[in-house]
Amino acid sequence: MKNYIIKTCFTIVLLLTISTSCSDNFVDREPVYLITSENYFNSKADYYNALVAAYDMLQSSYINVMMGEIASDNTLSGGESATDVIGIQQIDEMTHSEVNSNLRDLWNWMFAGVNRASYILEFKDRTDFDGKAQIIAEARFLKAYYEFELVKWFGGIPLKGDARFKLNDEKAIPRSSVAEVYASIEAELLAAIPDLAVNAPQVGRVSKGAAQALLGKVYLYQDKFVNAANVFEDVINSNKYSLVANYDTIFEKAGENGTESLFEVQYTDAEGASFGCLQCSEGNVAVGFNGIRNYSGPTFDSGYSFNVPTQEVVDKFEVGDKRKAVAILDIVTWAAVNNATYGVGYKHTGYFNRKYIARKGDANIGDQNLTNPNNYRSIRYADVLLMAAEANNRGGIDDTKAKNYLNAVRTRAFGDNFHNITASGAALTDFILAERRVELVGEGHRFFDLVRTGKAAAEIDGFTPNKNELFPVPYEEIQFSNGNWQQNTGY
Repeated sequence: MKNYIIKTCFTIVLLLTISTSCSDNFVDREPVYLITSENYFNSKADYYNALVAAYDMLQSSYINVMMGEIASDNTLSGGESATDVIGIQQIDEMTHSEVNSNLRDLWNWMFAGVNRASYILEFKDRTDFDGKAQIIAEARFLKAYYEFELVKWFGGIPLKGDARFKLNDEKAIPRSSVAEVYASIEAELLAAIPDLAVNAPQVGRVSKGAAQALLGKVYLYQDKFVNAANVFEDVINSNKYSLVANYDTIFEKAGENGTESLFEVQYTDAEGASFGCLQCSEGNVAVGFNGIRNYSGPTFDSGYSFNVPTQEVVDKFEVGDKRKAVAILDIVTWAAVNNATYGVGYKHTGYFNRKYIARKGDANIGDQNLTNPNNYRSIRYADVLLMAAEANNRGGIDDTKAKNYLNAVRTRAFGDNFHNITASGAALTDFILAERRVELVGEGHRFFDLVRTGKAAAEIDGFTPNKNELFPVPYEEIQFSNGNWQQNTGY
């Protein structure tokens, strides 16, 4: 079994802290004792186990990826019917309200991640040991990662520095402004980067390059183009990362954690998942949800036919673009060629997100739809190159450099230099953003790219400006705050 930092061996909830024993392979075990801050963080093992717990909530971010596509113009909700996971259906149609179980899950799970990372930071000075700086830096990265997800989806959130949130904090601590949240994220990453190793101590843990790339992305989302360009340049000049020659290999099991990957959410097929506790899954739940309904045939496993690509995004691939066949599964053509059969779900388009649908043999334990081990490629080098291109172009810094980064991605896509872009200025901006769409389709970035560039209202059906840029804070949170938190505009 892989010795990656992916198996849940330690769980921390917001108020109660429960530890489980953990083998060298991070296999699941039953809880064996209760812990509190008074009797914990007395050894390196304590900090390490708490760090595993902080990483563990990343696996719940599968819902972020799915809904980041479904909310955009890339995919439709799909599923079995108009009432199949109603929260996702509402997000697809831009009819969501503050009463939405999927948005509530996203809020709860990402805040659980913030709290788990903050638990380590709150007691960062209790014990000294070799390697402590790396662990604290990883906790800062994870806190920043979860806060970035929250600010993208909900805007301003409450902040509490290095301390954990506790009961009744929602009545006393206000939601910070978006600018304050971004400042917190920047501070965490800037503090983390000097202490992170260039080569992560274990596969799946954070490296210096991952934190730099996330910082660059945070700058880009605020239109801090010079800052973004500079930090992306550090990543590129490190010569640690490169584009994989064969795009097709990136999303297969053998391609996990490759030279193009700066950061991946690690998944496994360990048992323990159920529809009553999807966040308990060690597998990538989105893979099963994205899968082909009632499928029988080679290569792929069945799934629930959510998150189906639109004809529009399929048509955005240029003739000769090798990425199309990797990103998009044309089920009609596939079934005819391979003597396969399949069911037709709700909003069926004839296409599936091939990057993240189940492959035969991947999930060998438990429910294949909940325990699929396909890692989520959270930060890829191609994404870094395109963000660097955008920062250089939109910031008026260096269009030649922007074209070089853009064309590196396109050369891989077409296998030649005949499709290079020569435009500059605003025309080059359009090419870069169009390239992001086809390079990253199915990976959860599209909605936020449209929002941050001011193009969402023109591209997303049902999108209401000055409202749908953000999602509503869950109803329960507003109620619990006893008037301390105001709902986002329009909800």
